[in-house]
Amino acid sequence: MLRSLGQRPVTGSGEDPRVAELRSAVSRLRRQLAAHPAEFPDRAVAEDELAALAAMTVVGTPEIPRLRRSLLLIAGAIGSVSALSRSLADVRHAVELFGPPPRN
Repeated sequence: MLRSLGQRPVTGSGEDPRVAELRSAVSRLRRQLAAHPAEFPDRAVAEDELAALAAMTVVGTPEIPRLRRSLLLIAGAIGSVSALSRSLADVRHAVELFGPPPRN
């Protein structure tokens, strides 16, 4: 379930809903990547960065610059794999919940 910024979890867990959304999106993409039969040159990069994102969701609110860096690396590594495009878009959306990219 997607929640907008500023909404609090209903369960009383105190968990930031943005973190929960990111964790869910990362988990889906990791599962799909693991099940994807094709090998491609930067697969290990994508797997490593997805593991880093998953770890960030365990320790609280992630650092936004690190989130964006990981997203760029993942997108560069698997962006051309059409079977993963929807899940990649979900991860991008979850990262964007933490705020817009900085303007130059």
